[in-house]
Amino acid sequence: MTSCHNAEDPIKKVAIFGGTHGNELTGVFLVKHWLENGAEIQRTGLEVTPFITNPRAVKKCTRYIDCDLNRVFDLENLGKKMSEDLPYEVRRAQEINHLFGPKNSEDSYDIIFDLHNTTSNMGCTLILEDSRNDFLIQMFHYIKTSLAPLPCYVYLIEHPSLKYATTRSVAKYPVGIEVGPQPQGVLRADILDQMRKMIKHALDFIHNFNEGKEFPPCAIEVYKIMEKVDYPRNENGEIAAFIHPNLQDQDWKPLYPGDPVFLTLDGKTIPLGGDCTVYPVFVNEAAYYEKKEAFAKTTKLTLNAKSIHSSLH
Repeated sequence: MTSCHNAEDPIKKVAIFGGTHGNELTGVFLVKHWLENGAEIQRTGLEVTPFITNPRAVKKCTRYIDCDLNRVFDLENLGKKMSEDLPYEVRRAQEINHLFGPKNSEDSYDIIFDLHNTTSNMGCTLILEDSRNDFLIQMFHYIKTSLAPLPCYVYLIEHPSLKYATTRSVAKYPVGIEVGPQPQGVLRADILDQMRKMIKHALDFIHNFNEGKEFPPCAIEVYKIMEKVDYPRNENGEIAAFIHPNLQDQDWKPLYPGDPVFLTLDGKTIPLGGDCTVYPVFVNEAAYYEKKEAFAKTTKLTLNAKSIHSSLH
């Protein structure tokens, strides 16, 4: 049985965001470089705009000034009356929505690549927000194949109650790129090289698609978020146990019920509860202490995409 062919409009406008979190330096440095010399990100017939998303946070080398820019792109914040009383990142979100959106409109940018680093041992990670998006599944398949044998994981953040309201969600096709491990405020050459390659392959895919290349049906393995797990806490709400050495740096590896997850200062091990195997991500991420998240549990599944080609051809 042949799958039906999805003809999609060619991609015209792409943005690459760096510095959504001002202390995640790979994206900051790549975007600053491309603003000076963008030859490597240009493709025929494609408008590619590199952009520093949170300039004040970048200047201070801090995650954000008033609140997390990567969580405020909901319609409520974007619709607030502009005033000096608004948190800096909410005002910035409205500016970004004006420049690259408006969100959920025909005028919005086709694709936004949002570049992030994690302190967790997640390697090259693509973040997908919609499991039914054939175009993005095809793109992620292309990037994964092009990077091989270097692993590239796909984190699916579709969830009935966890809503992210990400910076990149202004675009029709939002793509999160997360590469680690890298400490905040630090640049590592290997991590920079990996992120640079991910962007190169993504832009090559778009170019091939726009040129009329047909991508046959494909499948990718993804890790879908189930729930976030907080650190054990005492009655004052302070952290009472830390990530167990057996779990540290084991992002994407299977975690079985009864496996050690946390360790207290007096040496007590706290195991994983429940009755199913999970795959932990963002293990011991520095930025998530304030969000009360020690790691996220995911489940592994396969997504299929139909054949796609651009409607011009």
